[in-house]
Amino acid sequence: MSLFNDPAAGETTGNAGGLRVALVTGGTSGIGAAIAARLRADGLRVAITGRTAPPGLDATDPNLLFLKYDLTEPGAPAKIVDDVIARFGRLDVLVNNAGRRHAGTIQETPLEEIAAVFEVNTFAAMAMTSAAARVMAAQHEGTIVNMISRLATIGVATLSTYSASKGALLAYTRAAAIELAPSNIRVNAVAPGMTSTPLIDDWLSDQPDPGQALNAVVDSVPLGRLATTEDVAAAVSYLASLDARYITGISIPVDGGYTAQ
Repeated sequence: MSLFNDPAAGETTGNAGGLRVALVTGGTSGIGAAIAARLRADGLRVAITGRTAPPGLDATDPNLLFLKYDLTEPGAPAKIVDDVIARFGRLDVLVNNAGRRHAGTIQETPLEEIAAVFEVNTFAAMAMTSAAARVMAAQHEGTIVNMISRLATIGVATLSTYSASKGALLAYTRAAAIELAPSNIRVNAVAPGMTSTPLIDDWLSDQPDPGQALNAVVDSVPLGRLATTEDVAAAVSYLASLDARYITGISIPVDGGYTAQ
């Protein structure tokens, strides 16, 4: 599925017959690009953010918008939401996907690195949620999906900082779901396991024996394979859809049964 080809799928409505609008942060590559492509194929208008535009972006698609932003810049979340409203007139779905991976031992990770990881993985998502919720509350309709990780609920050596940033976002998801429910705003999370992306390829290339490392990962997954980006995007698609209108405050693990063990 390509983000840059106008999909033939029927367009989803939910606001007096108009097209629903989604915003995907970090939507230019990997899981984010797959999510944006899936939501576009579902018939939503889609805005994506990133620091650089993806190659092959179809600038002629009136229902696709790229916004070049660094989410950690002061005021960026509010500006992003304003840009989406200026182009599409409303905002129905926010997917907080932008993230920063980090590995390092507890003893050797300085506070500055910890703060930088939380700035992207946790604080930026909270700021985006705040900005989007103002618009969604006025609409009395909206849904927010926070991309967390299996590491939000399990421990893995050298990934404590990343795990903590995603665990904090999981806790925020649950509390935000309760607080925003009176405004008819749903807040949920998706927790991917090991997924086939360039990040995994980079990690494997750093291993002494990449083949053995990959086999060990696959062997740890009950379904016996890595997730695809499309697997993850499908879960987001469901939570963003009107079929999930009565679901809020949950996290869906997309990990092949890993955390069920």
